[in-house]
Amino acid sequence: MFKIVFTRYILRLFVLIYYVTLKGITWLPIKRKEPRKKLNVLITGTFYSDNWLVTHLKPLAMSDKIAVVKMVSVRKVPDIENVKAIYPSKNMQKYLGEVPARLLLFAWIAMHEKPDIVAGFHLLLNGLVAILMAKAIGTRSLYICGGGPREVMGGGYNTESKIFNKLKTPDDLIESILIRSVNNANIIVSMGTGAVDYFKSRGVVQQFEIVPGGFDEIHFSPGNLIKEYDLILIGRLSNVKRVDIFLHAIKIASQQVENISAVIVGDGPDYEKLNNLSIELGLEQQVNFVGWQSNVAQWLQKSKVFVLTSESEGLSQALIQAMMVGLPAVVTNIGDLSDLVVNSNNGYLVDNLDPKDFAEIFAEIINNDSTYNTYSANAYSATRKYSYANVSKQWNNILEEQSE
Repeated sequence: MFKIVFTRYILRLFVLIYYVTLKGITWLPIKRKEPRKKLNVLITGTFYSDNWLVTHLKPLAMSDKIAVVKMVSVRKVPDIENVKAIYPSKNMQKYLGEVPARLLLFAWIAMHEKPDIVAGFHLLLNGLVAILMAKAIGTRSLYICGGGPREVMGGGYNTESKIFNKLKTPDDLIESILIRSVNNANIIVSMGTGAVDYFKSRGVVQQFEIVPGGFDEIHFSPGNLIKEYDLILIGRLSNVKRVDIFLHAIKIASQQVENISAVIVGDGPDYEKLNNLSIELGLEQQVNFVGWQSNVAQWLQKSKVFVLTSESEGLSQALIQAMMVGLPAVVTNIGDLSDLVVNSNNGYLVDNLDPKDFAEIFAEIINNDSTYNTYSANAYSATRKYSYANVSKQWNNILEEQSE
């Protein structure tokens, strides 16, 4: 208990010092940098899959307004045209730690190269550092809110940040300081409407844009593979995804759907626990855990219905990809999922995290070919706007105000 209380006060002191520093820099007579017609962007962030990063970086780098995007990372950045990867040295990572080494290099490059836009994926700590560095060099900051409101709510206690999740419980003081810090970003990009509504309700008045990412519409297409699985769930296997509910729902639905089958694509801290639960429920012949996969499109093309049982979610990339492939979606009615899923049109929004509710819908959609085919066609149509080309055009419009 003492350790948690001590951590709370240390984090309060940290964000307070950060905000005082931020405002102090704001008051300094720093000349604002005039951007070029073609913008140089410096960005950093933590990512757990190449697909996630490509989804965000490629459409940005494709924009007519971009000269180059430099990504500072400790993990290998996929080859993307117009994206240059920069890595801290092994010694920096060894002696400072991966995150401090990455952020220190990011700050050093910002100070020496003075890019037109300094950006960070997720607020803690990348977005905070990006906002601070942009103020220090008189340029624009871009905060990409990939995790929705929970990046800030309660002071970030419910995030995967190894620092702020040590709070364990909400902290209103830290949350209020983080909100004020966000209000110093020039552009805030969200995956869906939920984060925008939250920030606006808390008094943030900066430029908001909704850009859930762009996808290869040729790669993510219906295809002609044989459907091997009735259900597919894709995601990091952590507690927030509530894959346990998915497994219990399959067990119940097996009484109404003959030979129901499912595949779970993803890895994470709960992998072993969930695998054991599947065995306890007698589902080892019906549920296939395949771990992390690079060829996500093929797994989607071999499946019929996409499922998310999360208790917290933005506008899921996996959801967009699945619907591009023509999969109707059965998802929890939380976060930004309703931005794309229309109830009884291209899928279902489930109000309660109850396995029985999910099981009932599984049976309804799998056992009714007419309903399935209609929803599948509607899912495909709803996702055309998320192609690389269309999202790149959206970035053109966003960056128009940032260039000459």
